Amino acid sequence: MALAVSSTALSSLPNREIRQKVNLAERTGTWLGLSRRTAANATKGVSAVCEPLPPDRPLWFPGSSPPEWLDGSLPGDFGFDPLGLGSDPELLKWFAQAELVHGRWAMLAVFGILVPELLERLGYVDNFNWYDAGAREYFTDHTTLFVAQMGLMGWVEGRRWADMLNPGCVDIEPKVPHITNPKPDVGYPGGLWFDPMDWGRGSPEPVMVLRTKEIKNGRLAMLAFVGFWFQAIYVGADPVENLMAHLADPGHCNVFSAFTR
Repeated sequence: MALAVSSTALSSLPNREIRQKVNLAERTGTWLGLSRRTAANATKGVSAVCEPLPPDRPLWFPGSSPPEWLDGSLPGDFGFDPLGLGSDPELLKWFAQAELVHGRWAMLAVFGILVPELLERLGYVDNFNWYDAGAREYFTDHTTLFVAQMGLMGWVEGRRWADMLNPGCVDIEPKVPHITNPKPDVGYPGGLWFDPMDWGRGSPEPVMVLRTKEIKNGRLAMLAFVGFWFQAIYVGADPVENLMAHLADPGHCNVFSAFTR
């Protein structure tokens, strides 16, 4: 079910609209003045390598007015904050980074769930169930694994927190003569280790498009993971099995039929 919903949602993502608006503005010669006005107003997390979206960017509800603190400077900003949680600038920075990291973890989690499920059907993995993976026996006991994971994650999260407080303080880029290292950009380390092809350090507008794609796919992955969890609890089947059942009989095997069991 979640996979079917995810595939439908992917087809409606408005990245094309962003590129069309930017290209239209460039052709009419108004992009330079527009970007200056936007950058002057965009005070809630402007990136040195990412062009803020124009005021007429696509919104979550067409015709609505976005709150003043969502000014197009953040990737994935579609003016959605009905509770006003991001009205505090410092909290908005934290929320943006938290969403980014949770989205990345969710994408990894969805990948880590689907690939073993598919490999099991191909005969490469025996008796795999992602929901019970934590209860299985591994090369060492669960306590050791937990302590090791807490130590490693604590170290990584500590460095991420330090980078938020002082951007660039945990930079590990090698210093090479005649090569300029990328500017510190919180949440996007880039460089040799995280962006060897330099895709995230090109022209500002394409970088905003790429980062918007990432955050939208991260949001979709978080919803997909909730769907996987729902399937495991209420349906008792894995995502691939549910997808096959839905494709075979979409009228009876869908999210609503789970409540009639």
